[in-house]
Amino acid sequence: MSESTKRMPSGTFALLGAPPLISSEDTAGYDELLARICATLRPSDSLEEFWIRDLVDLVWDTFRLRRTKATMLSYRAAQEVRALLINHPDGPRMAQMWAAGDEAAVKEVEQALRSVGSSGEHAISVAMCSSMQEVERLDRMLVSAEARRSAALRELDYHRGPFVQEVRRAIAQAEASEVTRDAPPIAAEAQPA
Repeated sequence: MSESTKRMPSGTFALLGAPPLISSEDTAGYDELLARICATLRPSDSLEEFWIRDLVDLVWDTFRLRRTKATMLSYRAAQEVRALLINHPDGPRMAQMWAAGDEAAVKEVEQALRSVGSSGEHAISVAMCSSMQEVERLDRMLVSAEARRSAALRELDYHRGPFVQEVRRAIAQAEASEVTRDAPPIAAEAQPA
């Protein structure tokens, strides 16, 4: 039994079932998020326990969608680098190392891309443009998940005013740590110098 399940009342947790995770997702990360929010909020009744679980699931959904968007763009950017370096004898390896965020490879790829009249920024821009429909769809899904989370928080407002303020702080802290911890290497490279 994970730490987070120990912190939630066993009857409530059993009713809620397993967390909605994809098999490759970080169960420990989900459990930590649930544990943090439970520790912060200390639910006082069944309704608050249900809302906490719902909020954690919605926050996790937003994390998943953000990771999906970053991963997709990283993959597409690496494909573009590979295509630009198709005639370079070491192009595929360099593109793979560049996508992994290897610092030496980033410099090597930038130099190789300049030699063909391009840049890493160009590759990322092409990846963004070629993925625009998927990016827009993911953004709509993010807006929807965030709206559902906000609606759940409004319901909590009616039930327990100060409780909601604590939830909002806990979610903001979790989002801040998620953004810094899981930022893909290429996303860091895509920022303007």
